[in-house]
Order: sequence, then structure tokens, then C-alpha cells
Amino acid sequence: MALLDWIARGSGPRLEGDGIVLRLPVAQDYAAWARLRQESQEFLTPWEPAWTQDELSRRAFRERLIRYRIEARERSGYSFLIFRDGGTTLCGGLSLGLIRRGVAQSATLGYWMGEAFAGRGTMSRAVRLVTVFSFEVEGLHRLEAACLPSNERSGRLLRKAGFRQEGYARKYLKIAGRWEDHHLYSLLAEDWSRSRRTPVSGTGR
Repeated sequence: MALLDWIARGSGPRLEGDGIVLRLPVAQDYAAWARLRQESQEFLTPWEPAWTQDELSRRAFRERLIRYRIEARERSGYSFLIFRDGGTTLCGGLSLGLIRRGVAQSATLGYWMGEAFAGRGTMSRAVRLVTVFSFEVEGLHRLEAACLPSNERSGRLLRKAGFRQEGYARKYLKIAGRWEDHHLYSLLAEDWSRSRRTPVSGTGR
């Protein structure tokens, strides 16, 4: 389903499949990224940490790139942009962060989608791609995610991807300037592997 391809010059993994491309951002992505984030600000800000004054500045974007490259080189995190149309149209972003090795072998999943591309199944495909990468390439055992109880769209996405709700964390993350409770989800490698072996039936709708 997914093909892993490494970008030239060692800049990080590139994931392709299901008509989308996930890759680390580069400096040339700034204009498209800033435009999509600006156009989607009202749509995104209820679910994200409060935006800073220079949130969309070129300097802030450049600082993100430096951090992303360090994390990718150290294999402690991967911050992907999501593209469709053969890698030409930016749709959103997905991060695999806080990667813990040793006895944990786990990571935290985060994501955002531009408003114009929401509800089209693109993020579901992106989560499937990064799940393959997490378990088959990085050798992780557990993926974790959290979402606001009021964000039913995000909860549906995680459940569709096979994640199970396993907890409720009070005042877990500071979102839009306020400490908010979150639902906690997880996906284990063995659950994911089992789901790939199990035939799926449906109504055909």
C-alpha cells in the first residue's frame, strides 16, 4: 500500500501511496504553507496551541525547518507535509513526534488539514502511510494520539485508523490559550498487524 523512498541528500523519508505524498518541508514550501495556514486559520485555531505573532513568518518557518531536520537526523521525530496531485498540492501536515526508543518504542501522532481539503479522506490515507512507516520501518510498538472531546471529526479519524480510546487526561494540553482535557488513543503494532490479516466486509456503500 505504501512505498518508502528516501529523499536525496539525506533530508528525510518520503512516503508515497494512495495518491498522496508525505515528505519533510523544504524552504521552497514556505509560500504554499503560509497561504494554506492563513486561509485555514479560523478552521484550525480551536484545535491548536495559540498562534504566536510571527506564526506565519518566513523566519519562524525557517526555524521550524532547522528543528525538523535535527529531529529527523536523530530519528526522534518526523514532521511531514501532506501533498496530493503527485506532490504538487499542499493539503496539510502530520507529525510523528516524541519518538522513544529502548523499552518504550513509541511515538505521538499529530496532524492538521487545510480547510479546503478537510473531509475528503486525505488525512485517513496519510495516517495509514505513517502507520506503515512507524511499524515496518522505524520498528515502533505503539502510536499515541490525543484529541479534544469536542473534536468528533478527529476521534472518528483515529477510530477508523484502528486506534482505541484508552484514557481521559485532565488539562492535558494548552489549546487556544486554555488547558484542555483530552481523550487518549493508542494503536499497537500487534493490533495493526492483526487488522491487516483480517478480511474486511462491508455493505458496499
